[in-house]
Amino acid sequence: MKMQYIFRQPLALLLPALALLLALPGCGGLGKMEKAIEELNLSMDPEPLIMRGGEVELSLSGTFPEKYFAKKAIIEATPVLVWEGGEAAFKTQGFQGEDAAGNYTVVAFKSAKSFDYSASVPYQDGMEDGARLELRISGTMGSKSMDFAPVVLGDGVITTPNWVQADDRFVMGEDAFQRVISYTTEAEINYEYNASRVRNAELRDDDMVALKEFIGFAADHDSVMLKRTAVSAYASPEGEITLNEDLALERAESANAAVANLLKRAKVDVEDGFYGNNPKGEDWEGFQSLMRASDIEDKDLILRVLSMYNDKNRREEEIKNIAKTYKEIEKEILPALRRSMITLHYDIEGYTDEELMDLAMSNPDTLTVEEALYAATLFESNDDKLKVYAATSRVHTGDWRGPNNEGVCLMEMGKLNQAADRFMAADERGDSPIINNNLGAVARMKGNLTDAKRLLSSASGAGDAVKYNKGILAIQEGSYSQAVSNFSGENTVNAALAKLLNGDANGAKTILGNAGDDSAVAHYVLAIANARLGNSAEAKQHRDMAVQKDASLSSKASADLEFRDLD
Repeated sequence: MKMQYIFRQPLALLLPALALLLALPGCGGLGKMEKAIEELNLSMDPEPLIMRGGEVELSLSGTFPEKYFAKKAIIEATPVLVWEGGEAAFKTQGFQGEDAAGNYTVVAFKSAKSFDYSASVPYQDGMEDGARLELRISGTMGSKSMDFAPVVLGDGVITTPNWVQADDRFVMGEDAFQRVISYTTEAEINYEYNASRVRNAELRDDDMVALKEFIGFAADHDSVMLKRTAVSAYASPEGEITLNEDLALERAESANAAVANLLKRAKVDVEDGFYGNNPKGEDWEGFQSLMRASDIEDKDLILRVLSMYNDKNRREEEIKNIAKTYKEIEKEILPALRRSMITLHYDIEGYTDEELMDLAMSNPDTLTVEEALYAATLFESNDDKLKVYAATSRVHTGDWRGPNNEGVCLMEMGKLNQAADRFMAADERGDSPIINNNLGAVARMKGNLTDAKRLLSSASGAGDAVKYNKGILAIQEGSYSQAVSNFSGENTVNAALAKLLNGDANGAKTILGNAGDDSAVAHYVLAIANARLGNSAEAKQHRDMAVQKDASLSSKASADLEFRDLD
């Protein structure tokens, strides 16, 4: 808003008035300048003053008329905010006549001169609403000096940005709990040349014995669910192609038959489709791999020669011939390729929710970190959640989520300092954007905006909470367009306030209309929006509703300069 002071009092904010007075010789000249202040056409912006980003900014402009400023006069003007128990002075600006000695801006006697002034002072609580802005002017001319009577320019400071709400958003460290986890276990069966029968000796190998024991374990534990087998079967690459393909299938079937026998003995029933065969045929790749890992002196030459044969049948014949010369191929490498690889897929189902809740309280040391973090979410009260997270922090000392989630619970309980301690403990355990978001929100709530901005800037990846928290910070910094951007899609008091401060009172009304917020603060902000739009009746209605909901707002509502134009 801009207010033109044609005169009401020497509203001459700045130095203008002074200039005029000095145009006359002696104290009489200064006196005439004082009386002629209204001729300077002072304009103050904004009026009333407005707090923004922790500062109160002031802009003044005007014009010294012709023959106002005495040639030897000097004036100094200082705008001062005054309130009960305190005052704050803006910077002083000086002007001087064309023959005066000094370093101020020179104003010629015979020509008009316009001027602009801008300055700011840090906001203090006493400035709100009930303060007054006055211009204090002192002038000198030769050996004469005088102080002008203070000129009241305006009343108080609008502090609508202070309605920003401390509804910072804190983020939990999520668990990766899976009630059902899938696993596999493996065993291998080897076969004789051109055979697919499973020999008894193979069933006594360590891996098959372990498979048998596991199946027995699964039979005794309902939490273990056998899902399926996947058997990859191979033949050594020295046999006929067609024979090898048939042989691989037969070996896959025999391996599954061996598994079926183990399941039958353990009295484990399985569903149709449980057994999976994947015959691979001859294992040329396996042959190459074993050759490279062997100690055969000519292995590289052998592989190069064999690789020259595109005809698989010809390559098989050559492998047979080479095997007769190199007994290690015949006795160790080729037998190792005649095999079936059994992969048994199974799931393990974890504790029920009821079991997790009981263990979280009675024996938390037995839970994994994921189980413990998930268990905490099953409780309704913050007290219980806090207990579980505290136990998680104690047991799993290498994980940051326990102390971080303690901090979130403490914030919901209104314990800012304790929450800050737990977020710091989380930060000592790990580096996460979630921790940075939470520490940034705490810093803002404690008034440390510099740290808040730094931490929130490094919180990318912590979710939408970061944008929201940045929006709150932007309001406090006076960056209202940035706040509007950060609150995009939100229907909260802060989102409405950002719109209002950015000059969109209708946008603020729309957001609050969608918010469904019946709080005193929501009504108060809605009252301001309507007042700025000139909707007096609605402004008074919502202002009165705010006071009805919170009687402590009565004094503020009565003095608030946002409502100065209401009937």
